Order: sequence, then C-alpha cells, then structure tokens
Amino acid sequence: MQIEAIVSLAGYFILMLGIGLYAYKKSTDDVSGYMLGGRKLHPAVGALSAGASDMSGWMLMGLPGAIYLSGLSSAWIAIGLVIGAYLNYLLVAPRLRVFTEVADDAITIPDYFEKRFNDDTRILRVLSSVVIVIFFTLYTSSGVVAGGKLFEASFGLDYRLGLFLTAGVVIAYTLFGGFLAVSLTDFVQGVIMFIALIMVPIVALTQLGGWNEIAETTRTAAATTDYLSLLPETLTAVGVIGIISAMSWGLGYFGQPHIIVRFMAIRTLKDVAVARWIGMFWMIVTVIGAVLTGIVGLAFVTVNDLTLEDSETIFILMSQVLFHPFVGGFLLAAILAAIMSTISSQLLVSSSSLTEDFYKTFVRRSASQKELVFIGRMSVLVVSLVAIALAFDRSSNILELVSNAWAGFGAAFGPLILFSLYRKSMSRASAIAGMVTGAAVVLFWLYAPITVTWNGEPGASLSGVIYEIIPGFIASTLAILIVDAITGAPKGKVRDQYETMESEMETRG
Repeated sequence: MQIEAIVSLAGYFILMLGIGLYAYKKSTDDVSGYMLGGRKLHPAVGALSAGASDMSGWMLMGLPGAIYLSGLSSAWIAIGLVIGAYLNYLLVAPRLRVFTEVADDAITIPDYFEKRFNDDTRILRVLSSVVIVIFFTLYTSSGVVAGGKLFEASFGLDYRLGLFLTAGVVIAYTLFGGFLAVSLTDFVQGVIMFIALIMVPIVALTQLGGWNEIAETTRTAAATTDYLSLLPETLTAVGVIGIISAMSWGLGYFGQPHIIVRFMAIRTLKDVAVARWIGMFWMIVTVIGAVLTGIVGLAFVTVNDLTLEDSETIFILMSQVLFHPFVGGFLLAAILAAIMSTISSQLLVSSSSLTEDFYKTFVRRSASQKELVFIGRMSVLVVSLVAIALAFDRSSNILELVSNAWAGFGAAFGPLILFSLYRKSMSRASAIAGMVTGAAVVLFWLYAPITVTWNGEPGASLSGVIYEIIPGFIASTLAILIVDAITGAPKGKVRDQYETMESEMETRG
C-alpha cells in the first residue's frame, strides 16, 4: 500500500467533508434549501453536477471494462447516452425548470406530478415515491459495490471495508450539507473525472508508441477481429438488435430523478442553455476518454504481460502502474469522485421522497421545517444502510446493477415526464397508467421465468435479447395515449395549471 496514494485520497476525503460543512452552514435551514438549494444553482455547477451524478463508477470502471472485453462495439451505449443527454437538456430541462416552480414550487418529482395533475388522491405521489425508493436503493448499491472494488483492487483492503469507507464519507457530507453540498462536491468531482480521463489514455498512448502500435497489439490480443470496429464485418439481425439495445440507454435520461432534479435547481431559464453546452462538452470528452481507456488498456496489459482478473478495474491498474503514487492517488480519487457523486445524488433524491412524499404527506403534515430536515437526514442514513447490505455480494456487476435501475426509471418516468411537459390533454389517469405500466414491464422483462432461443443458443432471458428499457418505454407511452383517448382531455384545475405553465414559459422565453 503506497503512503503517497493514501495521502492523496485522505486529502480528497477532507475536501469533500469541508464542502459538506460549508453547505451545512449555508443552506439547510429549510426543506427547499436542503433538497433543492433554493433554486440558486450556477449553470456550471448544475451541468457538472448532473454529469458527475449521471456517470458514476460506470464511467471509469463499467464502460472501460466493457470496452476492454468486447471492443469498440460496446461504445454504442456511450453514443446513445450522449444523444439522450443532449435531448434531455433540450426537451426536459427548460420546461421542467419553469413548470416545477410554477406548480407551487414543487421540490421533488412526485411533488411535481401531484401538482401538475391536481391529484387529490395522492396516488401519483405514492406510486412515484415507491418507484424512486426501490430503484434508487438498487442504484446506490451499484455505487457502493464500485467503492468496495476500488479499495480492494488498489490497496488490498477487504471488499466490505471498502464499502463502509466509501459510503461513510458520502453519508457524512450528504447528511449534513444536503443539495448544495451534493452539487458543489459533484462539481469538484466532475473536474477531477475530466482531468483523469484525459490523462490516463494520453499517457498510455505515448508510452505504448502511439495509436498504430496499440491497434496492432489489440488485433493479436483481442478475442475478435472486430475489436476496433463499431460495426462487425457481417451485420446480422441479432447485431442490429444489439446496437439498438445499447443506444436505447439514451431513452433513460428523461426519467432519471437524480439528473433532472438539477434542472429544477438552476438559477434561471437562460442559465439552462449555458448549462447544456457546458454539460455536453464535459460529457463528450469524458466518454471518449473512457472508451480509449478500455482499448488502450488491453494493449497495455498485453505489452506489459500483466494480469487483470476483473476487467472493470483496468483504469485502476493503469493509474497505479503509469504514474507516481501521488498522481495515482489523485486518479483513484477520480474513481471515488465518480462513485460518490452518484451515490450522494441518489441518496438525496431518495431522502427527499421519503421526507416530502411520505413523512410530511402521511405522518405529520404540520411538521416544522427543522423536523423535516432532520427526517431527511435520517432517511439518507437508512437508505445508505440498505444499499450497503445489498452490496455485500462481491460478485455484483456494476454495469448490470446500473442498467436495471436505469431502465426502471427510464420506462416508469421518461414518457410521463415528456408528456407532462408537452401534452396539454394528459390526464391523471394516463399518468398513473404510464408509470405503472413502464415499471411493471421492466420488472417482468428482468425477472419473468421465460427463456428463448437467441442467436442459435437456447435459454436466453428476455433482457438478454433486448434491453428492457425498450419494451418498458414503448408500453408506458402506449398506456398514456390509450388511457388519454379513453378518458378524454382533463378540465378545470388540471387544464388551467398547464395553461399557466405554458404562459409562464413563453414569458420567460
């Protein structure tokens, strides 16, 4: 264990806790401040916060690991995500920023749904809160798994000790600093990730003699001749469906609460456009860096005759071998940054849902702001402990855990968010139908005891054939349109609410 790397990581931990302390003093007196930062987020902070909380350990471990194993064909996920992120900024961000403020300052996504559709029954709020808590607990678990693998691979520590170290620091600054702490730490973490994903592939490229040398090495080392090709030499129907499944990850953006809540917090509508360009530049550069890390990683391992037991640790291996321990510690901090930024965002959204959508709504409607902030902090702790318990299984795959939760949110909330922002005739009944149908189809696709023969091999699961977000998103969309056609356009407060939102959107330009 290198003392220099430990010092770098310790400095990173201290910085994160210091930001949490600053945020604790600035914005946690009331629920709006604790959960949404008072809607005063700088566009650069909002953009990098959205990006860092989006990418998580998947960016530095999951994606490079997939590229390392399968080659450039795994980059279709990244391409789909870049397209989806841009459309999310373009279609969702501006309207959601205005609509949630006009809707009686809705703080959470369930709160927005209830106010947007004037749902006196609270069914929308409860259902969406259940979806958030269930899928975010699973999602948070994936981040804790990544932290455990990081400490195990880097320092030889026990995997479970790594879980507690990772979660402990995140819990501390999220618990006390709330949304402002999460956003500011995400900004710093986004900068660290950006630098790291430029440094590692460039230094490795230089050491290995350039791209031509790397390409030649990967051709001999890879298990397939198509390793450096986005498309296989022979594109079959199975291959086309695989590409569609990979790119469909982009559909998930419209329904990710931990990402779109950043849009709700940006200062002004004009700042949303600024955030879009900052966020997309950051994302494109980091995605390219992650893809190159996987490709260069295979050549690096081959040339240096190294052993890599887990492909998802290729970034860790390269950071340890290529750099001085102090720099290596900084690069390890980049992985922690990716992991922690997502965990903290997910914890806060889960906490806000448990506090606003359960406790305040059903337990104590008259609860004071101080009491609600306290409940929010306790919710962070509870969700964290459940996520740690789920992460105790060392064999958990980061990309698989993330893909399941991503599909769940994308199908349950994606069509609902889009239609709620653009469809005047949408009713409460169709909103409920779309959410329930999307989540149910994803869960069915994942866990139904149904197997099919696929690509000549029997026993393939439904999710092994096509990514579950596709049938889930389609089913949710159809459910909304069909129920709307049956129930007819809403009248009264629901119609008036939408018209007020539209009018305010036009006024702000």
